[in-house]
Amino acid sequence: MRQADHTVGSLLELYRSELIGLYGAREATAIARAVFQGTFGWDTGQLEVNRTEVLSGSELLKVYAPLTRLRDGEPLQYVLGKVQFMGLSIRVGPGVLIPRPETEELVDMIGRQGRTFQRVVDVGTGSGCIALALKELFPQADVMGTDISEDALRIARANGEATGMDIRWVRSDVLHADTAFPDACDLIVSNPPYIPRSEETTLAPHVRDHEPHGALFVDGDDPVLFYRTIGEKAARALVPGGQLWFEGHHLYTSAAATVLRSMGFHDVTVIDDLSGSDRFIRAVR
Repeated sequence: MRQADHTVGSLLELYRSELIGLYGAREATAIARAVFQGTFGWDTGQLEVNRTEVLSGSELLKVYAPLTRLRDGEPLQYVLGKVQFMGLSIRVGPGVLIPRPETEELVDMIGRQGRTFQRVVDVGTGSGCIALALKELFPQADVMGTDISEDALRIARANGEATGMDIRWVRSDVLHADTAFPDACDLIVSNPPYIPRSEETTLAPHVRDHEPHGALFVDGDDPVLFYRTIGEKAARALVPGGQLWFEGHHLYTSAAATVLRSMGFHDVTVIDDLSGSDRFIRAVR
């Protein structure tokens, strides 16, 4: 490339042209901006001011490395290695599900109840984002994050150390008959696998080909398997008045809520996300 092609603006346009076929014009532009902002620590205003600046050789290398991975369809969050979640910088990688805005909604709703919690379990913690955000909301709480994946727990532990928050990270398989939650919990939360395998081909390639299938898909023809199993164990672990919260598939939240009612949970409520889809379930023991 000529030196004139080494400006921030020209590299942004290169990103856009290389990624537009995968993501469309709007998302390709947003990805390009995010890479530059993440690489150089610029906010939106600084990015615009620096559009005519010529990048050095070392800066060019920093910019080109993410583009190669993005062209292969790897999610932006994995390329950058982090995502913002409820004001926390959360490390992510191929071993964990990328936190979604809907999951932030879940944590925000729990926090806006005006209630404090003392003993919290996050089932299927992944990156640890839910457990860490709840610990920040309820600093006095004893918070535990569980996951079957040691890769996920490694990332969760790193996030716990980076944020300086004391979380107990435990490897466990919630579907195993012998797995139990600690006694006297007053809040159990889970964003479990809820996409049926039959829907695998409907997912965007950057999700289907890169994010961990164990965190995405529920095998077989029982889309409420995790809700039923977690509900049964939560019914034994929660104190009276304790809460169980789920994020779920918009097609199956009503069925999951019916299962929880059959277990004797009270005030079982299906709540829409900001897009108007049935997404969350709240139940009280």
